Amino acid sequence: MLLQDMIEIGELKPGSMVSEHMLMELTGLGRTPVREAIQRLALTHILRIHPNKGIEIPPLSVEDQLSRLEVRRALELLAVTLACARATTKDLADIGNLGDELKGEFSLASYIETVRQTHALIVRAAHNPYLEASMTPLQTLSRRFWIMNLKDEAKEISIGKALHGKVLRAIKEQKIEDAKNASLELNDYLTKFSLESVVQRVDTTIRSVRTA
Repeated sequence: MLLQDMIEIGELKPGSMVSEHMLMELTGLGRTPVREAIQRLALTHILRIHPNKGIEIPPLSVEDQLSRLEVRRALELLAVTLACARATTKDLADIGNLGDELKGEFSLASYIETVRQTHALIVRAAHNPYLEASMTPLQTLSRRFWIMNLKDEAKEISIGKALHGKVLRAIKEQKIEDAKNASLELNDYLTKFSLESVVQRVDTTIRSVRTA
């Protein structure tokens, strides 16, 4: 989990190459847990192993992000549908409490942790053990893209927490159609954010060329 978090928040830079020994030093973990983590994360595309060369932290790609979001959209629709139908009394209480927390103020770090909890709670409420294995890598990598392309933290956190809050409220009330619509709205925002990042990069490149 530690290595996955380091990749998600950009402590390990996209496109960089690292070694097993370097990861041991950065995490403070021994060879066996680091090696196991590397193998697990490689299976979910969170990192890439290049034999005799090292371990690649995947670069940021808008194309990859949009492909991930296509799959994430479908899986999250399933997750919120199941959560509405299957959530226990405790699930609903925890969802309500987390929805209330999302009304507060956040730093980037605290917001990211709350979003992780939101996703984990929805998966828990869906009561399908296969969803977590499918959704967690997609959410981790799409969150990494969002983090690494932030221009206005306060603005994007405000938008994100409102959208996540809407999903949680609909599940709390067990309104399936509302939950599905809220989930689609959240994924529409992430898609729009990803596409706008392309425009921002092009604008930055053009300004750099003009001032060179």
